[in-house]
Amino acid sequence: MKLKELNKMTEALNSTAKMPALFLGHGSPMNAIEENEFVAGFRKIAAKIPKPNAILCVSAHWETRGTFVTAMQNPPTIHDFGGFPRELFAVQYPASGSPDLAKETQSLIRKTNVGLDDKWGLDHGAWSVIRHMYPQADIPVIQLSLDYCQNPQYHYELAGELKSLREKGVLIIGSGNMVHNLRMVAWRQLNENFGFDWALEADEKMKQFILNDDHQSLIQYHKQGKPFQLAVPTPEHYLPLLYALAVKDKNEGTTLFNDKAVGGSLTMTSLMIS
Repeated sequence: MKLKELNKMTEALNSTAKMPALFLGHGSPMNAIEENEFVAGFRKIAAKIPKPNAILCVSAHWETRGTFVTAMQNPPTIHDFGGFPRELFAVQYPASGSPDLAKETQSLIRKTNVGLDDKWGLDHGAWSVIRHMYPQADIPVIQLSLDYCQNPQYHYELAGELKSLREKGVLIIGSGNMVHNLRMVAWRQLNENFGFDWALEADEKMKQFILNDDHQSLIQYHKQGKPFQLAVPTPEHYLPLLYALAVKDKNEGTTLFNDKAVGGSLTMTSLMIS
């Protein structure tokens, strides 16, 4: 890419005070249409931060071989789930995309070649939470995929290359769940603040590592014992946490919110870095 073209692309996003970064525990797709303490938490956090120029979301629900970024002007709303009410499938989140931001993201990442995607759109890991934060859908949103072939250290290092976007008004959001074991959900208690002992233990240790900036222990979560193994049986909902942590500067603080367990084996714990 010619330097002149890159400069033009970069100028499309005005320099701003550094945007916060977020990890959002998105939980059930039904949170998209329900009114509860967690969606109220999403709205409250949006009210505390400057309105972004654009959003880059890393969702648990877009796993690919290789790394891709959505680059279409009008990303479709993807209903990537089944067995839910028609009302949920009727939801559309018509935020625009940002081909310019997609290309800038592509140019920033040196760890791998990033593909520009024109087929995916916004999955429920993105729109189910962002629609509560910005209901007018007036902020461009792009998604960055998770390469399922790579380990946590790789994802953390790749994410770190995105840090400069925060200086241009881009809100970086990781969307997943710190504790996410669907096979062990107590379905009758899915709407209750309830966690199994192992889930609460894993969540508490994760929060200690987060607040102590012990990112290596979080990256090496598979070494943290049985509670972590149960909490993270597969990595896709956990990895978005590393994307948020990787763009944190040493002088920044971390605020926890929505810090509760549901259904025994899920936690909605979310955080803001600022």
